[in-house]
Amino acid sequence: MGNRRRHSGPNIDGPDLENPAALGRFNQRDEPHSEVHIPPFIGRLGGNGTALSRCSSNEEFLKQVPDAAPLMSLSDTLNLRPFLTIGLWKSALMEGVGSLLLVWLTIYANVSPASIPAAPTQRWGVFDNASFMGPLVGGILNFFYLTLFTFCFGAVSGAHLNPTITIATLFARLCSLPRAILYVSFQTGGAALGGLLARASYGTRDFKVGGCWLYPDVVPMREVFTVEFMACTILLFFAFGVGLDPRQKQVVGPTLGPFMVGISLAGISFGTGYTRYGYGGASLNPARCLGSYVGSSFPSFHWIHW
Repeated sequence: MGNRRRHSGPNIDGPDLENPAALGRFNQRDEPHSEVHIPPFIGRLGGNGTALSRCSSNEEFLKQVPDAAPLMSLSDTLNLRPFLTIGLWKSALMEGVGSLLLVWLTIYANVSPASIPAAPTQRWGVFDNASFMGPLVGGILNFFYLTLFTFCFGAVSGAHLNPTITIATLFARLCSLPRAILYVSFQTGGAALGGLLARASYGTRDFKVGGCWLYPDVVPMREVFTVEFMACTILLFFAFGVGLDPRQKQVVGPTLGPFMVGISLAGISFGTGYTRYGYGGASLNPARCLGSYVGSSFPSFHWIHW
């Protein structure tokens, strides 16, 4: 009953951090008494930098998965070799599945008839009608939904589930170009399918979804564009600060990170959802609104969420 030999390498006393033979099936450092393998990806939401170091022993693996370590060069970011990595396609597929589930759930939980809510009253303003109650309920649900989905998909794909997050990590050198292309493609496809399933569940395409509706004759699109731009910028600052920045790993960590990301999105979606009458609040996820439009109909302002 002495030391047992692990399948990942000949080291008995412990994993050799400089020996590539000590890497497990997914090139993750094997730990004693652990059968859990998480593919290294520096842009993992809530993981705060689960990654490899840029040392000579990992050089060959980083050619296939350049975003497994921080500080990618421009050539590594644009390298197309990861398209040949089957693990990347599996992660992208899970992004599509996660987007489908998240979009269907958030659409069905925030759906309402395609008519403008009642106008605010002089005494209570927006606080006594659907213009306030809808974003309030939606914000609370979004907190629970996004937190749980981040926990579920974080170890599998990184739990982006949002083209805004994926594109931002690309420019921050936390995501390679092939991963960004595959993730956004599968996120969009999964969201579109989720929208179709939401229409099949609701029984009609005559509906609107919180965060994805606007009456341009009441609220000018230039003002809505400003809200969308500022809300997405704030969301990215929050997401990087509590869930993506590797320097926050010891401060926030993968346990608290998903909760903080969920609070960030819930607070922004609620805070922007009731202020302007005739506007359902910031989208924050263009794939979700695309899914809602696939399920209902495409308005003239559908471009504004991107």
